[in-house]
Amino acid sequence: MDTKKILVIDDEADIRKLIQTCLEITGKWQVIMAASGSEGLSLAQRDRPDAIILDVMMPDIDGLTTLERLRSEPIASDIPVILLTARGRFIEQKFAELGVKSVINKPFNPLTISEQITAALSANT
Repeated sequence: MDTKKILVIDDEADIRKLIQTCLEITGKWQVIMAASGSEGLSLAQRDRPDAIILDVMMPDIDGLTTLERLRSEPIASDIPVILLTARGRFIEQKFAELGVKSVINKPFNPLTISEQITAALSANT
């Protein structure tokens, strides 16, 4: 099985759908989607994706809290996470301390997001 599973956790349906389309077409990923941090936590534990794209700013549970909870779950603690943020160049050193593979800024380029994710996941592994 060489199709990899990726979980996209974002509260914006349009963003989830755009990422899904880009990753399925250009990256050949199997995409699982969650509309909230709590839904994402459940799906991460149930489906054990190969990677997670996680929005930083969400209403229910924000991305950093979701990340902390992922890291505390033995079954999901080692899943690589890429953060998605609209806050520009957020404090990337802080993200590195949290074990995040990369940060993708919104708005992102739909034509290159698959390449960005692949590069981030293959770096330092």
